[in-house]
Amino acid sequence: MDLKKLLGKKVKQYRILRGLSQEKFSEMLNISQRTLSGIECGNNFLTAQTLEKIMEVLKISPDDLFHVEYLKEPKELINELTSTIKTLENDEEKLRLVYKIIQSIVKD
Repeated sequence: MDLKKLLGKKVKQYRILRGLSQEKFSEMLNISQRTLSGIECGNNFLTAQTLEKIMEVLKISPDDLFHVEYLKEPKELINELTSTIKTLENDEEKLRLVYKIIQSIVKD
């Protein structure tokens, strides 16, 4: 997945989390709804000025916006998790901690 699509997904995700429609959010950013739609779909790349305004309006940090590892495809995530867990084979303490974390998430 390319950077435009990843950023667009994150912008959309945070917009929805904040309960903002595309129309309202685009007004707050002072851009057209069509431009916002293009950004969220990964068709348009945003300017630095728009990027700063997005972070300001959504009250997020650059790290929030650019941390996109978990947006990988599920199969890829499972492969990476499996590989990571295998590296803990000889560290019983960390392995038990990871197990507890995963179990607590799955039980919810």
